[in-house]
Amino acid sequence: MWETLLDRMLGHLFQTGRIEVTLPSGRVLSAGQGDAEPVRVRVHDPNLPRRVIAKPDLAVGEAYMDGTLTIENDDLRGFLALATRNLQNRGAFWTSKPYVLASAALRRIAQHNPIGRAQRNVAHHYDLSGELYDLFLDADRQYSCAYFRHPGDTLEQAQAQKKAHIAGKLLLEPGMRVLDIGCGWGGMALTLARDYGAEVLGVTLSREQHAVATERARAEGLADRVQFRLQDYREVQGSFDRIVSVGMFEHVGVPHYREYFRHVRRLLTGEGVALIHSIGRFGPPGATGGFIDKYIFPGGYVPAMSEMAAAIEREELCPTDLEVWRLHYAETLRHWYNRFMANIDKARAIYDERFCRMWRFYLAASEMTFRAGSQGVFQVQLAKNQEAVPLTREYLYTEPLEHGRRHAAE
Repeated sequence: MWETLLDRMLGHLFQTGRIEVTLPSGRVLSAGQGDAEPVRVRVHDPNLPRRVIAKPDLAVGEAYMDGTLTIENDDLRGFLALATRNLQNRGAFWTSKPYVLASAALRRIAQHNPIGRAQRNVAHHYDLSGELYDLFLDADRQYSCAYFRHPGDTLEQAQAQKKAHIAGKLLLEPGMRVLDIGCGWGGMALTLARDYGAEVLGVTLSREQHAVATERARAEGLADRVQFRLQDYREVQGSFDRIVSVGMFEHVGVPHYREYFRHVRRLLTGEGVALIHSIGRFGPPGATGGFIDKYIFPGGYVPAMSEMAAAIEREELCPTDLEVWRLHYAETLRHWYNRFMANIDKARAIYDERFCRMWRFYLAASEMTFRAGSQGVFQVQLAKNQEAVPLTREYLYTEPLEHGRRHAAE
């Protein structure tokens, strides 16, 4: 029965391209159309078809991690590109819809993020070995979408351009107080202090990130202008001329959106400007995939624009600029995946083969979601006073990006 249902699921999903699945029984299932060579998958666990039918993304990810699902030539990116493209066009098969509906119905519970739980969720991902991140990130450890102004940009150039673009939107002046919510390993905060003369407070819930960022500030002689705290943004006091948050909003959780923007408004001066950089979904609200939620970002969620906008409106912040980055994250992830694969022996020495397969699946699946799915990056500029920023975007395309180009070339 399970093999027959899996055959029907494949027939429903795969309308473009071709896939062949060899089962433990020796039966070969084929779906799709076209003249291209099929992506060939082999299932080694007789229980896997049942699990895939109920929870496809979780079951396939776990099976790849465990080696109970293998792909010819280990073409993981090709398999995920084919699957994502078809799933985007066809939607879930009827057998997995209860799982999809239950995930959506329970998402507010799953994303309830009081301070203690938020710290545990952050530790799950960001307190991994620092050596791991050195294997695939740029030297500044920018773990968010880069900005590719030209197709041939290196990852280092694109990340420097991202920081310069954000700095431009912040309209910084020397001596301004800046709050960096979710400061990561400190790259953005250090850049704003070193290159733009700002005084920066960065907050993170990751002990590993806090330790690295603090040491970086000391080593660069910037400890008098940049302070890093192991602190939840909800506990920050004071007022700031500028607030920046890059790649953190995805960890806030839908039940806390109004709370988040309430604190942004509370902490911002009357003429202040905030820039929120977040992954966003192009469609309506949804739920986090089972694999990502269980293994990569527990409690994480990619917001729809409607969800962000509703919270911003209710907290009486003025959206002074909105920019959508399409495919930039796909390119960023392609660089990360290639770098990780080039260093995979070192990754195995830090963790093990199963972890490496999990990380490969995460990076490749994320790339394909941005490339063939319906996700991008939202950059929302906010102010209390609509006159706090210029009336046009001309200011963005002169000095700030020139500064970023010079910085990237150094």
